[in-house]
Amino acid sequence: MEGSTADGVSAPLPGRCAFYVVKKKRYCKMIVGSGKTFCGEHANAGEESEKKRIPCPLDPKHTVFEDNLAKHLKKCNSKEKPKPIYYVKDINAGCENQDETIDEISIADRSKEELDELIVKLKTALQGLNTKLVETTLSHSALYEPLNDPKNGDSAFKHLKQQASILGNMEVLELLSPNRCYIEFGAGKGKLSHWIHIALKAAENVHFLLVERSSTRFKVDGKHKNADSTFDRLQVDIQHLDLLKVPLLREKRLPVIGVGKHLCGAATGRLEFNKLHKYYHGISPARLMYQLISTDLALRCLFEHNCIDKDDDPPTKRVKLNHTEGAGDDMKPVPSTEGRETGEELIVSGLAIALCCHHRCDWRHYVGKEFFRQKGLGPEEFAAFQRMSSWATCGMRKFSSKITEKTGEEEEHEMSEEAVPDTLNGLMSVEDREQIGRLCKHLIDHGRVYYLQQKGFKTSLRYYTSRDVSLENVLLTAIPTANQNRDESKQPS
Repeated sequence: MEGSTADGVSAPLPGRCAFYVVKKKRYCKMIVGSGKTFCGEHANAGEESEKKRIPCPLDPKHTVFEDNLAKHLKKCNSKEKPKPIYYVKDINAGCENQDETIDEISIADRSKEELDELIVKLKTALQGLNTKLVETTLSHSALYEPLNDPKNGDSAFKHLKQQASILGNMEVLELLSPNRCYIEFGAGKGKLSHWIHIALKAAENVHFLLVERSSTRFKVDGKHKNADSTFDRLQVDIQHLDLLKVPLLREKRLPVIGVGKHLCGAATGRLEFNKLHKYYHGISPARLMYQLISTDLALRCLFEHNCIDKDDDPPTKRVKLNHTEGAGDDMKPVPSTEGRETGEELIVSGLAIALCCHHRCDWRHYVGKEFFRQKGLGPEEFAAFQRMSSWATCGMRKFSSKITEKTGEEEEHEMSEEAVPDTLNGLMSVEDREQIGRLCKHLIDHGRVYYLQQKGFKTSLRYYTSRDVSLENVLLTAIPTANQNRDESKQPS
């Protein structure tokens, strides 16, 4: 343990543990007891402790004194916590049809003929659909000061530009309003809700629900403890969240607006996450865990009850338009879920979600199944297009080479799910792969657009920022169809 380390530290800090952590290339920084050389975690490294430490059965990443195990298990942070009232297992997961289970085939293992057939199916399905989205990069006065603060670095500016454009697009669509509850899915630190709050600081009766399944450090919620708006954080996976059981929504009964910045394709379980993390090396596990949140699960959370039948027919809707916003007479009352109070329904006034990582989509969760079936496509084609969508970021290196520091977001999108050679074994160039990848993304997104249109919403896809700011630069927005009567000149073209 003696000698210089990579960071120049040749000895532990005074009063700190003398155990050298090889992985971190430094000494442990835990404070030691009086007369001790090692902290409790590393007591076995020396001969000063007569007690034996063993890995915790609940989480082997930390250890505990063997004779103190029973007491530790009662208070261990890794102990499974009681489920909150709004936890309903797999309520938003979608139906799992045994007839639609498929054997996933690697794209690299497919022949040229198979790839050509898939590309023909892809382009045929896209005929008549708008695949050339308009760029509507906007801003908002709420972020004027930080956007002009020279103390912010390149990474901070990129995130601020995205948040400002999301708010700008929401403002044009009149989604920044009083008497609303904003639900931020995959909230992380909650910065998007923070800026919405700043934009609506003069508005009355505005509340925020921050949905995040992992424990997050440096949250911005604390900045608003004395604010008129309430910030409630729900630590739960979207897959298991029943919004109708959330106390704030039951009490306030406000229309909700769903928001999210880079909601990835699918939720990721622990085993799948461990497999995935090797592709996203360079990002801390905690950060990656809260980034892998699902757009499809969020849509199901807003608009559906639960799995109705195994044929995966469209489920009974629980969403209804807010009649104060001009819903038409053709909108019939929506039946409530069995077992809930009569008339207990969720009013969705709109959503704005920055999409991300289509290669993480999952057929079970995907809301556009009916759209795919109408195009003559099924789970096999979806699985292939989902994998091929990762090709859309093949050209990211030409963007990252223009900047001196790569952000965590760019690192996240650089690694595709399936590592294949740049030329796909000589069958396809990088440029062709990138174009096909974008088309796959568009097809998957149009399935979500179709789903929202069936729910009675006017929906759009647009580039809300440039690719040099974020490679994942598509914003999905939706407002009730009745809002089509608004002055179209107010809306982004």
